[in-house]
Amino acid sequence: MATQERLLDVDAVSELMRQPEFADKRFYLISGVMYEMPPVKRRHSKLSVTISSILLNVVDEGRLDEVHTEIGCYPQGDRRTLFAPDVAYFSHASLSQQPEDEFLSVMPDLAIEIASPSDSLAQLRRKAAIYLDNGSSLVWIVLPAEKGVDVCHSAAGSRLDIEFVGQDGKLSGDDVLPGFELEMTRLFPSAESS
Repeated sequence: MATQERLLDVDAVSELMRQPEFADKRFYLISGVMYEMPPVKRRHSKLSVTISSILLNVVDEGRLDEVHTEIGCYPQGDRRTLFAPDVAYFSHASLSQQPEDEFLSVMPDLAIEIASPSDSLAQLRRKAAIYLDNGSSLVWIVLPAEKGVDVCHSAAGSRLDIEFVGQDGKLSGDDVLPGFELEMTRLFPSAESS
């Protein structure tokens, strides 16, 4: 749900976050329109922790890359769009010129959005397209109700190439994390193994 009528930018959101009445709220921007993100529920939080933990193991294997949750990032040159992906993987190269105490002016190499009941698939795919149009190489849209993930790549003409990976499949790191695979059963255990 949009939360205001005038167009905002990254600096305006930073300023709002300094005000006590906004201190515990989370927002994102698309084309200057601010949207509030409600607190997440247990399943969403567990998926975020699981995915970030798995990716952290990759980073801990000697890479200088970073894994973040809900980090503010915006496309370079577009201060009216600000996202906070549930989980984000950044290569060391993409972060080399980024400050420690500000929103990042770069999109993650891999952006992961976990669907909440308040999200529509159209909204999530719109965000995926924005990530991919602005530097991300891969976007995973985790769909808890479907026990699967939409794997999104850029396609010709600013379209999305989407492949659904179900509970019995594997996610690949593609060119972002070569050789990385994630069995979907780690995210969505079958009833027999629960």
